Amino acid sequence: MSIKIKISKKPIDYDKAISYLEKKVRSLHFKQTDELLWILSHPSIYTAGISTKSDEILDKKISVIKTNRGGKITWHGPGQMIFYFVINLSKREKDIRKFVNIIEKIIIDTLKEYKIKSFADRKNVGIWVKKNKKKEKVAAIGIKVRRWIAYHGCAININNDLTKYEKIVPCGIKKHSVTNLINIKKQNYKNFEKTLIKNFLKNLKS
Repeated sequence: MSIKIKISKKPIDYDKAISYLEKKVRSLHFKQTDELLWILSHPSIYTAGISTKSDEILDKKISVIKTNRGGKITWHGPGQMIFYFVINLSKREKDIRKFVNIIEKIIIDTLKEYKIKSFADRKNVGIWVKKNKKKEKVAAIGIKVRRWIAYHGCAININNDLTKYEKIVPCGIKKHSVTNLINIKKQNYKNFEKTLIKNFLKNLKS
């Protein structure tokens, strides 16, 4: 099966997006659909993965949606690029750690094309950069696997409002801050999604 590329220009409601992913997982299990890469953004929203603890919500007034993805609490919203996927690991190696490594490499390779050096961290899943000898997180990764179908995805901060993270302990990490691409390097990120799609397809095949 081929990978369907879906790009949504207007923000997509979080619940509707997850419902769509769940349907794709079921269809893919019964071999009734193609695999999926979906690039989009969400309206401003906080989502909590299965490992989230209550003390990681600093502002108790915010509304939080609980989700079945891996990971902890994070924020999604304008200026952030989400890429969701529904990928059948039964067609490849049934190795979740290797798949996570592939997703990490996709983001690292994409940032490299914008002259941004980034890296993965085994202890704190996601993609990081170093600024003034301090680690800052630029992309979050949350994956769920059902019947060897991997889905959910990643959030890459491009030019989003970083003050949104002050109301939570993003991804449960207290010692490091969150950043975005425009803070790291002021340049044109207009074609970022095309670069990411290219690296997604290349790394998934290799």
